[in-house]
Amino acid sequence: MTPLDTAILPPGVRARFIDGINGLRMHVLEAGFETPGRECVLLLHGFPELAWSWRKIMPALAAAGYYVVAPDQRGYGRTTGWNADYDGDLRPFHMLNLTRDALGLVFALGYRRVAAVVGHDFGASVAAWCAVIRPDVFERMAIMSAPFAGPPSIPFAGDVAAPATDIHAAMAALDRPRKHYQWYYSTRPANEDMWHCKQGVHDFLRAYYHHKSADWTDNKPFRLGSWSAGEVAKMPTYYIMDAAEDMAATVAHVMPSTEAAWLTEAELRVYSDEYARIGFQGGLQWYRCRTEGVGVSELQLFSGRTIDIPSLFVAGKSDWGVYQTPGAFERMQGTACTKMVGCHLLEGAGHWVQQEQPAQVTALLLDFLR
Repeated sequence: MTPLDTAILPPGVRARFIDGINGLRMHVLEAGFETPGRECVLLLHGFPELAWSWRKIMPALAAAGYYVVAPDQRGYGRTTGWNADYDGDLRPFHMLNLTRDALGLVFALGYRRVAAVVGHDFGASVAAWCAVIRPDVFERMAIMSAPFAGPPSIPFAGDVAAPATDIHAAMAALDRPRKHYQWYYSTRPANEDMWHCKQGVHDFLRAYYHHKSADWTDNKPFRLGSWSAGEVAKMPTYYIMDAAEDMAATVAHVMPSTEAAWLTEAELRVYSDEYARIGFQGGLQWYRCRTEGVGVSELQLFSGRTIDIPSLFVAGKSDWGVYQTPGAFERMQGTACTKMVGCHLLEGAGHWVQQEQPAQVTALLLDFLR
């Protein structure tokens, strides 16, 4: 395996491997590497993405004087040392170990402090846990598209627990039976459904990225009243799926007729070539840890802990990810982050905000870093 070809990377961005990162051989993109001693900015991608997802903002951050590094995270792209066996050990994919991956990369690069950790989608969760656990290393945190509501709670004396409800049974019992995408992603067939779908990985990803972008004009998110079947079923089918369809069939209904202005066929090919080669299971293991509760007891050690470094939230105004967990957006701003310096919902962007509106995202990050 070789790093991504320099010919497809933006000027000033290179790819290389770094060995010995918490058992991984990590594939990274980096910019601003020519000048030693620069402050470091760490960029963490989500699903189904790659370090490639940051290509549009890396050169501008480097031009502003930063050393910028973006890894293919555990389970993704050209990073190796992980196991995608559905019946294998999930513990390497739980949040504390993913945080250890990020910290190990920082130290392997020779840094003791990082100007900012920036995460998008599931990468936002890793960035948030970096901020919770090692604020001595990560000076600032910027998260995109996925609000962080704080660590899971340990019941406190006097707390009255809400009655448990089986939202999945309730969704299946709706007049139009539904299922939650994260629990679908946790099933054994999910990887095969997407990896070997009828339309092929390239067209699957084209439709998937379109469906969650501002280009799909039905993306008009709003706050949901509660974590209940009737409320969450108001979200689009890429989150609350029809019970009888897999994800490839779900997004095929909205396949765009032309390439996106923000994601050309050539850019999409970088994603589709990687996912056609390795499949999706590495990223799906992250969802399984969440839905199966892997590592939750360890995360509860931080119950009540807040993020006390300067924090920034950025998302597209057309991104349902902001509201998919009712109350999380508000808890992030009200209690989880004590130094939230900005919360921005950008026009003309859906879920892939740093790709759909890179200039706006770059400007916000540079203001935040300064």
